[in-house]
Amino acid sequence: MCGICGKGKNTYLCKKCENQLKKEAIFGKDEYQDTYFQNHFYLFHYSGVVRNLILSYKFKEKPYLYKSFINFFSKYQKNCLQFDFYDIIVPVPISQKRKKQRGYNQSLLIAKDIAKELNVNLEPNLLKKAKHNKIQSTLNKVAREQNVKNVYQINGKENIQDKKILLIDDIFTTGSTVNECSKMLKLAGAKKIDILTIAKD
Repeated sequence: MCGICGKGKNTYLCKKCENQLKKEAIFGKDEYQDTYFQNHFYLFHYSGVVRNLILSYKFKEKPYLYKSFINFFSKYQKNCLQFDFYDIIVPVPISQKRKKQRGYNQSLLIAKDIAKELNVNLEPNLLKKAKHNKIQSTLNKVAREQNVKNVYQINGKENIQDKKILLIDDIFTTGSTVNECSKMLKLAGAKKIDILTIAKD
């Protein structure tokens, strides 16, 4: 059934909800020069129906909602998002404490299906969150940058050298989290890093 309205059969996204998401879709691409990543791709602005869905997905124990986003991505990304070729896909990690609380890493669930869709190898353990920090959404921009410093670690530098990497997260707000993750990947030898998120705030 549709993950959004609960109707339909085995689609995760009914036609009515698909049309609603299509109205809200942005299929954005922003280029950056003063960060460790180069491009940010995103499907939606973080508002309206999409915002409510992501909040439910992350904080209300509804992990299945990622399938609704993936279903939409699968249908429309090839026409609207011009991706580079990537060697590997890496999800933004969460701490063990957060994973125990939530039961799943929301970015990893998305990354698994994105990797299948783009036919790119997934490296779920390449990046590790070594410290449990404050939730980013509770902080301002400056505090967010400080909050993520020295939080992430690399597992296996040999898998990163000269690689083009697509880093996956759910929401892009100030970019502090993905930039810190990108920094660690760059320092480990990554050639290029782009970001893909469901939404941008």
